[in-house]
Amino acid sequence: MVAPAMEGVTKDLKITNTTVGTLAVSIYLLGLAFRPLIISSLSDMYGRLIIYHTCNFIFVIFIIAGALSQITAQFIVFWFITGCAGATSLSLGGKTIADAIPIEKRGAAEAFFGLGPLLGPALGPVIGGFVAEGKGWRWTFWVVAIAGGAASIGTLVFMSETRPNTLIERKASYLRHTTGNPRLRSRLIRPTKLFIFSPIVLVISVYVALIFGLLYLLFATFSMVFECQYGFRTGVSGLAYLGLGVGELLGLFIFGILSDRLMKAKMAADRVKVPKPEYRLVLMMWFPPVIGPGLFMYGWSAYYKVQWIVPILGTFIVGFGSFFVIMPSQLYLVDLFGSEAAASALGASILLRSLFGTFLPLAESHIYSVLNYGWGNTLLGFLALAFAPVPILLYRYGEGLRSRTTVQL
Repeated sequence: MVAPAMEGVTKDLKITNTTVGTLAVSIYLLGLAFRPLIISSLSDMYGRLIIYHTCNFIFVIFIIAGALSQITAQFIVFWFITGCAGATSLSLGGKTIADAIPIEKRGAAEAFFGLGPLLGPALGPVIGGFVAEGKGWRWTFWVVAIAGGAASIGTLVFMSETRPNTLIERKASYLRHTTGNPRLRSRLIRPTKLFIFSPIVLVISVYVALIFGLLYLLFATFSMVFECQYGFRTGVSGLAYLGLGVGELLGLFIFGILSDRLMKAKMAADRVKVPKPEYRLVLMMWFPPVIGPGLFMYGWSAYYKVQWIVPILGTFIVGFGSFFVIMPSQLYLVDLFGSEAAASALGASILLRSLFGTFLPLAESHIYSVLNYGWGNTLLGFLALAFAPVPILLYRYGEGLRSRTTVQL
């Protein structure tokens, strides 16, 4: 939501360096990167609910602080802390689903959960563009603060604890509040151990991180492409994000219909009663190869200034394919590690993808100044295609790889 308002931010806060201006937006993702390492571990110790409530409160407070920023340092620090607090739903959402939803119904639940983190980056700039144009950049923060406050109140009223062990402990009136808890250190290093010692977590995380970074690199180009190449106003340029959003929405619809059905069909075909986590990779094999052609279409149509609907159709294809990388990978890790370790696995994945989303857009001006929009996006498209075989390899060899690389948590 803040991205279309960055021209106002740079003018108001007197940011003259292009890299610093880009970092002022992407620093939020750096907060998303590191916070899950702590959040996922603490939720395993003290339950999900207290983490949700605490982080929601911090999120709203620092969004308000961001709206009141007077200098660049304040803006970047407050925006980073907001990202740290905002990581909660991404880190714990999959684990909450694993707590509450049976494995054979998780596909639909995960698809519904995916609405927020996937459609938010596409629809937020549409609203933010018009808000920034009409009211100024600070009001983009105030709108998020109002929405975050309302969501926090709703969570406080309606949400309940889902972690099974926490519920059992409450019934037994047994609370572990002593300092020096011997589990603390082992819980905090769980995501790191999974990332380093589990080849599956490492490979999936790198693939998701690349696609996530490409999406945010794409976001960084929208203002230049649609304002400079096509002459869109700031408010109207936010509508360009709808291509990605509609593509992801179509992906969500198809994923919700096919995911659980495919898993049941695979179980019947293999004559097994317990589903294999690799069944979640089928859709990840089918659709993500379209990301490359989508980037080709976006880049070359923008370079030659073809009618504006063509690059937006390219982003539609990218958004559609990206959904089938990010969502099935999350569900695969949830099914693979179960309720007790899913948050740690997702935390490791979110760490890497947020780092890519933070720093890859910083290369945007250098990539396109050297290669232009056509060849720059062609390079990115071939990178996406190079990783397309990953789910195919994991589908064929993942079960054997899991049996040979057990990580002690």
